[in-house]
Amino acid sequence: MSVLLLAGAGAAVVALYVLILAGSGEDRPVRESCTASVDDSSWQLTPEQAANAATITSVAVARGLPPRAASIALATAVQESGLRNLNYGDEAGPDSRGLFQQRPSSGWGTQEQVMDPVYAANAFFDALVKVEGYQDLPITVAAQTVQRSAYPDAYADHEPEGRAFASALTGQSPAALTCVLNPAAVPGNPQTILAAMEALYGTQQAAVLGDVLLVGASSGYGWSLAHWAVANAATLGINEVSYDSKTWTRGSGEWTASDAPDSQVAIHIAPVGVG
Repeated sequence: MSVLLLAGAGAAVVALYVLILAGSGEDRPVRESCTASVDDSSWQLTPEQAANAATITSVAVARGLPPRAASIALATAVQESGLRNLNYGDEAGPDSRGLFQQRPSSGWGTQEQVMDPVYAANAFFDALVKVEGYQDLPITVAAQTVQRSAYPDAYADHEPEGRAFASALTGQSPAALTCVLNPAAVPGNPQTILAAMEALYGTQQAAVLGDVLLVGASSGYGWSLAHWAVANAATLGINEVSYDSKTWTRGSGEWTASDAPDSQVAIHIAPVGVG
């Protein structure tokens, strides 16, 4: 009986504590994450990983490469670095660096170059497009032909998430990438966002209206831009992205129905005074 009473008392204390916290009005930090949901399957990355995935994929889109190329690249980067821009290697490749763990000693470029995600992605795709029939090869074969890894079968383990994020970030799957984020710590800047976008995708038809960056786009290309903005919202101070009857908001972390047109991507920045 005493044990039950103590257990009940403990539960009451916990319940009271929860009520006090719930009524305090205090905003609690969330566990930030980005999710690609495609074909009834979902895969998660951290915002840092998602931003790196968006960079790799945007390079493929800008080059006019098929989504399969992005899938291969993302599966490779997940295996090699966990989609993190690492400034160190391992025992098999002590001079390996970057998203793809490219080795300067193997001719991939200087350490500074392979640490640049855009350079690294372009170097990977330069090698991939030289692989005859790469689109029809298993991912592990295509990736291994480029990378020459000591663990060639490991790339296949990451094919599902590679395909999911590639499908979302190339714009093949609308409203498929979401991010759950804490409130912006710093205000956004439309010109900074546009410069970052154009560094990857090339010159855009864009305009700035107050705290909104408007970028002309249509079809899958528009969804690629919209998903890129969501993937980079954490670092670029983006609060909301709207396109093609959908709006993603930082607060909800979801795409919901809206009156957004299918002719432009609207990127709403976090206002001055946040943080």
